[in-house]
Amino acid sequence: MPLRSFPIVYVTDVERAAAFWEVLGFARYHRQPEEGLAGYIALRRDGREVAVVDGGWAPQRYGTDPTSGPRFEMFVYVDDVDAMTETLRRRGVQVLRDPTDMPWGERISSILDPDGNPVTLANVAAGGGR
Repeated sequence: MPLRSFPIVYVTDVERAAAFWEVLGFARYHRQPEEGLAGYIALRRDGREVAVVDGGWAPQRYGTDPTSGPRFEMFVYVDDVDAMTETLRRRGVQVLRDPTDMPWGERISSILDPDGNPVTLANVAAGGGR
């Protein structure tokens, strides 16, 4: 089995968080438990992975609470930043920064996931060389 790594995101609602990542093109491939209320869902897109786990895991397993506020930031490439930003806005996702061309040749926007973590959406900007 090849070695791999992936971020685990502590969330307040595992199903809601997984549904958010599915809009960004990730697909579920593992769930625990298999039936009943999900405590963990693993998703992947193009060989990249992210897992969402119930926020109660950290205090239970490590004796610590995740801090309030952002617990990570994810950078996700999409085909069309403008279209994806609008799709998410229509679904009630908070947009922090509207799409903007950056000097390094990408067009990016910033949104919040359902638990208030920043997610940057990106694609190559018109005339960008990336």
